[in-house]
This record gives sequence, structure tokens and C-alpha cells, in this order.
Amino acid sequence: MERKQRTIRNSQSCQGVGLHTGVKTTIIFHPAPENFGIRFVRSDIPGSIEIKADIDHVVDISRGTTIEEKDVRIHTVEHALAAVSGLRLDNILIELTGKEPPVMDGSAKDFVECLIKAGIKVQDDERKVLEITRAVNYTNPYRDIDIHVIPSDRFRITFMVEYNLPALGSQYEAIYNMEEDFAFEVAPARTFCFLSEVEMLKERGLIKGGGLENAVVIIDKEIDSIEIDRLKNLFGIEHNIIEGANGILNGKVLRFKNEPVRHKTLDLIGDLALLGVPIKGHVTAARAGHASNVEFVKKLKKQYSKELNELWAGNNHE
Repeated sequence: MERKQRTIRNSQSCQGVGLHTGVKTTIIFHPAPENFGIRFVRSDIPGSIEIKADIDHVVDISRGTTIEEKDVRIHTVEHALAAVSGLRLDNILIELTGKEPPVMDGSAKDFVECLIKAGIKVQDDERKVLEITRAVNYTNPYRDIDIHVIPSDRFRITFMVEYNLPALGSQYEAIYNMEEDFAFEVAPARTFCFLSEVEMLKERGLIKGGGLENAVVIIDKEIDSIEIDRLKNLFGIEHNIIEGANGILNGKVLRFKNEPVRHKTLDLIGDLALLGVPIKGHVTAARAGHASNVEFVKKLKKQYSKELNELWAGNNHE
């Protein structure tokens, strides 16, 4: 069944610190007209242009998904994109007061709540959707990564991860009704990282806004009292740090038993939004991350270039 495009009724904002910069930043979601798509703009740069959230503007995927146009760069866009896409919104202008959205608690929950508070507005034009009629497959045999999409009656995602750690192991998630499940089953899943990785990133100043309050830190090495003191100094933590019995630093309780793979699903939804239009198809992913997600979207765009051009031909909004 065809459906109309959707935006939000009112502008709404969230405030926090940027993951990379550690600087207080505000994200403001604004309503947008039909066929506008999803775009970002930085209000901290006078005369800043709007940057379309599409694959052609991706310039870096090392620590998240970064987009850029004419030397204006925005980091870590995937959680904001996932919130918009997961709620099945088509037209949104996302304003930022800095070079990245606030990290919040490491999930997309606050963004989703912000958008729901803004209210959903149904627009006049039909929604543009890429219907998958033939499979597209991406494989990286060196990293054992697979992403596929096949025809389906709606947008679905199945994701699987495998880690050689007791706290993670093999995890699986399937989302078959995005509109009903995303806000409650995917959006609250927080980012996770490994202790050895987060220490390195913190020491290099790459996650100035990152801390134990906005990530699930998986213990992947032995830690002793000396290491704990070093961690407290590194993160400026006054309270005790413990090695949780569940293999997670401070024994942080997961929101879902399989929260890590749900967050991977969240990231994939955000990266798929870079296609520029939603898809009607079933995406399956195994051990994928931002780099492979972006490569998959590039391949999808190339193999469906004719269909996408036909969808975009009627988009006269610039």
C-alpha cells in the first residue's frame, strides 16, 4: 500500500556533549517540505550550506559515519539518521551547533523521544521507496563480513555478530516491523566498545566526550588495581571502578540481553538512510560495521541506479 511522506510538526532539540569534541552541542530537528529528504546544517558556521545525508557525502567511517560538503564536516551522524529513518520520517532538517550531534547516552533513544514529542505530520506527496526486486550481496572474506538484501513485503533487518568473549559471544536480532518495534526494541541500545580500545581512543584525544556513562565497556583484558587507578585518572572518575562479574566494566546492566547486536542494527539503519530513500526489502547482516555498511550502500546505489534516478527525477526541491 502506498503511503504519504512524513515530517514533524514542530522543531525540537536535545543537548549534550559531542563524543569526539567533548564540547556542549545542541541538535535541533526541524520540519521540512515534501521531497526534501534528510539534511544537516551547522549553525555554528556562518552561511553554512545544507548537507544532504547521502552516500556521496560520506568522507570518513573510521569512528562512525562522517559527511562533508565544501569543507564543512559533520561527524557521527548515524544515530540521528537512525532515529529519523526508524520512525519512518522522510523530510527533516537537522541543525547542529557543532560538528557532531550530542552523544547522549550512546543510543538513539533521546532523539526518538525528541522527534515523537515534535509530532508526526503527514504530507501530500507519495513516499519514495526503493523496492528490492533482485538481491544485492556484499561480502568481505578477509573480515568474514556479509550483508545482503532480498525482496520482501516491507523493510526488515536481521543481524548477527560473533565475538570470542563471554560477555558477547554470538548474538542475533531480527526486526520485522520497523514502525512498531524501532522506538522500543532498537533505539535504546547503547554503543559498546572494548576496554583496550576505549583507553587508546581516550589517550589520543579521539573521544573527549566519551565516558563510562555513554557506552557499555566490554572487558577484553586482565585488569588490576594499578589499571583501575589509571582508568580513573584517564576518565576523571572519582568513584570506584570494578570488573563486573558480567564481563562489563562496573557491572553495567544491559538494557537487553543482546544489546550489542541491537546497537549494530541501529547503526546499520542509520547508514542505510544514506541511500537517500527508504527501501522495501529484507537486509541480513553478519559481523558488519560502518565501513561495510557504507560499501554495501554504494553497491546498492550502483546496482539500482536506474530505479533511483527514476525516483529522484520527480524531486524538484533544491
